[in-house]
Amino acid sequence: GSGHETRRVVLWRHGRTEWNNQKRFQGHLDVPLDAVGHQQAVTAARALATLRPDRIVTSDLSRAAQTAAALAAVTGVTVVEDAGLREAHAGDWQGRTHAEIRALDPQRLQEWRATVDVRPGGSGETRVEVGTRMAATITANLDGLRPGQLAVFVTHGGSARAAVGSLLGLDPLHWHQLGIMRNCSWAVLEVDPLGSWHLDTYNMSAMPEADDPAAAVRAAIV
Repeated sequence: GSGHETRRVVLWRHGRTEWNNQKRFQGHLDVPLDAVGHQQAVTAARALATLRPDRIVTSDLSRAAQTAAALAAVTGVTVVEDAGLREAHAGDWQGRTHAEIRALDPQRLQEWRATVDVRPGGSGETRVEVGTRMAATITANLDGLRPGQLAVFVTHGGSARAAVGSLLGLDPLHWHQLGIMRNCSWAVLEVDPLGSWHLDTYNMSAMPEADDPAAAVRAAIV
């Protein structure tokens, strides 16, 4: 779309944490950015500032709030916190690595990946619950945003993917076909005046990923 009649939404995943580096489930546990994550946030904020955001809303967890602060610093836009943008609650998987969960709870892990109504860690949120919560939070925070304006929502990997799937009306069984958003990457969606959502870009990044060999090659070529 031209962006004149549509409102645009950026879903921005927080920068890296030490637990991300350890492949440890975070969920609602509050883990701050590490040094790499802070640098990612500063770099991505410069790129996102060029989109001239009119509104910045963040998950209240510090890894997201710290990421949002980097964008506020270069745009002067005030950040609003909303706990509705938190990561999926992952029950007693929270704080454990993927390897630990595979060893302790292999059956549930497999079912959680393959179906939509399994509660991660026994008591966590289902994918559909996360998507419904995220879509409602985003919609509520768009109130008063005019056509042509843009809002940035600073959130988490699992919740960002659930939001995209839910807003686009995709079958939750297929949400996993969207890649997990990398640390400090973002998606851009547009919503037209009739409330119809469109995905413009997904998993955009402002930096070549050190752990992505193809990106390192591309960086070397240019």
